[in-house]
Amino acid sequence: MTAHAIEPSVQKLPTGIASFDIIAKGGLPRHRTTLLSGTAGSGKTVFAMQFLAAGIRDADERGVFVTFEESAGDIRTNMRSFGWDLERWERDGKFAFVDASPDPHVETVESGTFDLGALLARVEHAVKRIGASRVSVDSLGAVFSQFSDQSVVRRELFRIASALKAMGVTALMTAERTDDYGPVARFGVEEFIADNVMVLRNVLEDENRRRTIEILKFRGTDHQKGEFPFTIVPDDGLVVIPLSAMQLKQKSSDIRVSSGSPELDKMCGGGFFRDSVILVSGATGTGKTLTVTQFLNGGAAVGERCLLLAFEESRDQLFRNAIGWGVDFERLERDGLLRVVCDYPEVLGLEDWLLAIQRTVAEFKPNRVALDSLSALERVGTIRAFREFVIGFTSFIKHQEITGLFTSTTASLMGGTSITEGHISTLTDSIVLLRYVEMFGEMKRGITVLKMRGSLHDKGIREFTIDKKGMHLGRPFRNVTGILAGTPVHVSPADVERIWSHFEAERGERRADSVVTDGERRRGSDRRRSS
Repeated sequence: MTAHAIEPSVQKLPTGIASFDIIAKGGLPRHRTTLLSGTAGSGKTVFAMQFLAAGIRDADERGVFVTFEESAGDIRTNMRSFGWDLERWERDGKFAFVDASPDPHVETVESGTFDLGALLARVEHAVKRIGASRVSVDSLGAVFSQFSDQSVVRRELFRIASALKAMGVTALMTAERTDDYGPVARFGVEEFIADNVMVLRNVLEDENRRRTIEILKFRGTDHQKGEFPFTIVPDDGLVVIPLSAMQLKQKSSDIRVSSGSPELDKMCGGGFFRDSVILVSGATGTGKTLTVTQFLNGGAAVGERCLLLAFEESRDQLFRNAIGWGVDFERLERDGLLRVVCDYPEVLGLEDWLLAIQRTVAEFKPNRVALDSLSALERVGTIRAFREFVIGFTSFIKHQEITGLFTSTTASLMGGTSITEGHISTLTDSIVLLRYVEMFGEMKRGITVLKMRGSLHDKGIREFTIDKKGMHLGRPFRNVTGILAGTPVHVSPADVERIWSHFEAERGERRADSVVTDGERRRGSDRRRSS
């Protein structure tokens, strides 16, 4: 036992933004000031208001919003889209505005000594009047941008932070920055005043905007490192997508489900595992959408609910094609066994698509989900964003024990070196390859099960045909090599026999060498024992 008392660790205040609290490991440090810096459109004001709204709604913790930029009336109007009724909370004494926004008819002139004492007195009065425990200040740049003396800015920033700490509140202050990967804030001193610093980014990558949040520092307490994607959605506000929370703790079932094709089930050793994710990869026209149709029909045949997410074909086209293969999607919809979601992938960003799909799955509760195709979604964002989408989606459906089937279009007509351009094949449990095979001036189709975790499967490459009843698997291709590489070459039976004879001869020599080596090892052991 030491003579000195152990100082209590920094306590965290859950913000009420559950996804953010995961990367913050519990929330914002309690009774401290956090600086939230970001470029225009990154979501600073939304985060600052959501911090207060979530406290009122979920924890009965009252809040004060100090605005230096937008008027209180404009903020009330803007926040209604998120379902935050600020006016009602004001009437109930749970929320208060301190409106320090500039009067457009009054010109501010820098003269004499600048002092925020009167404003801080208003803030303290509002905090005491409603018993607030949370305060948001938006934004520092709006009040200090008109002053050229850096010493004044630093002094008054320190004064604000000290005053908020003395009030015993947990505070959030927003600040502007001019570059997503430049200085933390405009004046270069803000990050040294606050106890904690977070950065919001709204980066333009490949003609697409992508928002991320990063915690730069939490004094005296831990947090997750790096950038995390987030989006802003109506009726919900800011939603972080913490990929680090998607732990590899999913259950693994040994129950098999049908692919919808008895012949493909045999190739897979009895069908797919119930909680597995299957990737069907192939060139355009090889039968990927047909594989999806049979997969959904196979589930509906045993009473399973199926969800189809289509990003390349319209609803009418999908239904027409299914009828051509003997599957009535319209009847399955009427029976409540199928739901079809069709849209262009460019309608939303990848983070928004992930959340929209999760909401649809939570509402419909399907047993099977088919996504046709990943290649369409891949063009919406960067390779990193696409991979994060696939990680989030596969983790989500595996935790729900849903069987998932994704399709992906290869860049080359005959195949290639990569199964997917985004290299996400390692995230799937099973891979089915569909390939074109050119033989003597005729184009044939081939299918093989490249990978199936936890199960034996047919290693052959089998020819298949498509007719009005769907897909029909035939015999394996014989005397053909180079199919997966996209360069099929016919080999004569004599050449095949000669190659196999060569392999058998080598195998026999290795066995003979092994026998000699074992004999020498035994003789050497006998000599050591006798000596």
